[in-house]
Amino acid sequence: MQKIMPQKLQKGDEIRIIAPASSLKIIGEDCRKIAAERFEKMGLKVSFAKNTKDENCDCFISDSIERRAADVMEAFLDKNVKAIFTILGGFNSNQILPFLDYEAIKQNPKIICGFSDITALLNAINAKTGLEVFYGPHYSSIGMLKGCEYTIDCLQKMLFEGAYDLISSQEWSDDLWFIDQQNRKFEKNEGWLVIHDGEAKGKIAGGNLGTYVLLNGTPYQPKWEEDTVLFVEDCFTAAAADGKYFLRQLQALAQRNDFVNVKAVVIGRFQKASEVDNNMLLNIVAAIPQLKDLPIIANVDFGHTTPIATFPIGGNCVIKDGKIRIEM
Repeated sequence: MQKIMPQKLQKGDEIRIIAPASSLKIIGEDCRKIAAERFEKMGLKVSFAKNTKDENCDCFISDSIERRAADVMEAFLDKNVKAIFTILGGFNSNQILPFLDYEAIKQNPKIICGFSDITALLNAINAKTGLEVFYGPHYSSIGMLKGCEYTIDCLQKMLFEGAYDLISSQEWSDDLWFIDQQNRKFEKNEGWLVIHDGEAKGKIAGGNLGTYVLLNGTPYQPKWEEDTVLFVEDCFTAAAADGKYFLRQLQALAQRNDFVNVKAVVIGRFQKASEVDNNMLLNIVAAIPQLKDLPIIANVDFGHTTPIATFPIGGNCVIKDGKIRIEM
């Protein structure tokens, strides 16, 4: 599949907010206000898809497949829209994959950004069109009052400049910030855990591990046809049971025929409730024979803790001297 690189953002560009998984209804007014102000400060104009409204919320805290898919397509086809951001993750963005017009997306390439359950949507688009997509903050993520500086800095460097050196944040948090924006608990970041040292470069693949494996055996499964650097993370519900779920799912990827093209693995920071600490990470990696000789770096700032880095699925990664550089 030929790689398609979307145009970088410029001040004055319009971004479209969509809800391919969870509804806008569960996002607080304070979060919406802060996010709007932050994007405006970046010089971006915000518009919402016509079905991204509070009333578009069913028993699954979502909307119909048809309306969610229609919002995705309308955003790609609107010539005024230069980037698309998702509201939030959830559990069901994979439902809309058969209802998207991938040829139309291919002919109208643009930035699309989100994480968690949005892994399914991002990787389907990348697999079917070759378009680079971005694993990074949701619209709601930018509505975090405190501790959002690193997230915004990485987002701007990636989407406006197209490349940056990924470094550790100074502090991180795993608190329920969306419930109480004022009373936050931050911890000093002890840095990355280099499980296996080494050098590697390749095309970035991955996202949320639990969602990524849902694509196995489907027409939307990304192929690792060249040197690949695999980025994976998981939320506490999937990484619980002392890391057994994460181990099982990562082992499933390692048993793919094309895993021979994976040259390194980068693991996002785990939530505390997952009970996956550094010792458990070492045990997980040691338990997967296919990881034996690969550079492995863990506790990187992406996933379900905050802050969140942004990286391009389908973009490029270089790992050297314990450093990570990512480029469109």
